[in-house]
Amino acid sequence: MKRPIRVLVAKVGLDGHDRGAKVIATALRDAGMEVIYTGLRQTPEMVVNAALQEDVDAIGVSILSGAHMTVFPKIIHLMKEKEMNDVLLTGGGIIPEDDMKTLQDMGVGNLFAPGTTTSEIANYIKLWVKENRDF
Repeated sequence: MKRPIRVLVAKVGLDGHDRGAKVIATALRDAGMEVIYTGLRQTPEMVVNAALQEDVDAIGVSILSGAHMTVFPKIIHLMKEKEMNDVLLTGGGIIPEDDMKTLQDMGVGNLFAPGTTTSEIANYIKLWVKENRDF
């Protein structure tokens, strides 16, 4: 690759717990990725627009509020509208396994539960980008 993998890490909605997102952002930076952290209280539109402006390879959404079945479908819909077909949407937080499966069927990538190692997340993003992005 000619440049580092670019990842946007976002907190969507009213969820104010961002420690996990900051840990992931730091771990991805340590793994050699360029990370853009949007901060708290983003809308799906703000996340997708920032991802377009920053030309990211992946969007990672941290969600602990229980709004995952609203947030992820809205983001994936906006990504499809903007033809961001080669950008990974992934994330993690408190998401029941059945909901993870439903979201993945909609086009969301792997979702990670608390306790997942940061190296597992970084390796997943690296592999996905290698297989799906052309740069």
